[in-house]
Amino acid sequence: MAERIVRFRVRTILSVFGIAIVVLALLRVISDARHVIVWFFISLFLALAINPLVEWLQRRGLRRRGPASAVAFLLVVIVLAAIATAFVPTLVRNVNHFVEAVPGYVDQITKGKGRLGFLETKYHIVEKVKEQVHKGGAKRLLGLSGAAVSITKGIISIVTGMITIAFLTFFMLLEGPAWMERLYGLLPRESQPRWRKIGHDIYRTVGGYVTGNLVISLIAGSLTTLVLLLMGVPYAVALGLIVAVLDLIPLAGATIAGIIIATVAFLHTIVAGIVVVIFFVLYQQLENHILQPVVYNRTVALSPLAILLAVLVGAELAGILGALAAIPVAGAIQVLIVDFLRVRRERATDKPAVT
Repeated sequence: MAERIVRFRVRTILSVFGIAIVVLALLRVISDARHVIVWFFISLFLALAINPLVEWLQRRGLRRRGPASAVAFLLVVIVLAAIATAFVPTLVRNVNHFVEAVPGYVDQITKGKGRLGFLETKYHIVEKVKEQVHKGGAKRLLGLSGAAVSITKGIISIVTGMITIAFLTFFMLLEGPAWMERLYGLLPRESQPRWRKIGHDIYRTVGGYVTGNLVISLIAGSLTTLVLLLMGVPYAVALGLIVAVLDLIPLAGATIAGIIIATVAFLHTIVAGIVVVIFFVLYQQLENHILQPVVYNRTVALSPLAILLAVLVGAELAGILGALAAIPVAGAIQVLIVDFLRVRRERATDKPAVT
């Protein structure tokens, strides 16, 4: 049997190596600049959420994009500042109360008494903590300064990120449409109407989802805070904020929040815990069968299976941020697929039959 020799041209080999180097370099850039990329996507989603207000202002008299964007951005900042003014003192007060209550909780655990006494009587948590301290106490003490430095760096990074995100969001509101027009201008004139429609559909899908999801999370946090206040559960405002943030995560976020809040409520009183569990069961039905279908079906129009797969893949690739972005990204991909299939059908219909 004759040997078959496969020859590759030098140009082909160099092209493969060049592509591999470019891909590796791109992955390295993404890895090094991951914080900037995260800031960019957060700013993009915020801009999409605020843009309907900008367009509303333009229809109501502020014709120019610049003043409308500035007014919309300023209104959002004022609202957030008002919420922070009303919320931060309560949050600080809750945290102080919690810190003051910690010694009592520790005393209950140590003596095996009170609501938290079962941690010692059943699980012997005090002995386990002492064992861990004896094993790694010195290392923990020596690493305290490093932990303090890490916390300081983290706080600086958060502040820097918030300022950067604010500026990026404003400039996206201001220049977003102009950049899109420049991108459309690079395309052939005959294909521009098609891609403008695709861009509009993607904007409607992503923007509608982001706005709707923020509204749902606000409803979840507000109702939870109200129920906790009525039941006298401490730290109600802080716990409501936790629910609002976790509820942004599709599918699993509200369930995780419910478990956390119900646990805190049971530690307060049995009756409060039962009421909170009933509230979350009822609210889950409201959110799953009324609120989410309105948001997902009217803006994203994805099946429950597609939503679940998108969230799982997004969470695996980019953690919580990936889970948050999964549904709008999947909706944008769906818009592209639907347009591709539509164009394909039209071409098949217009193609003359072979005789």
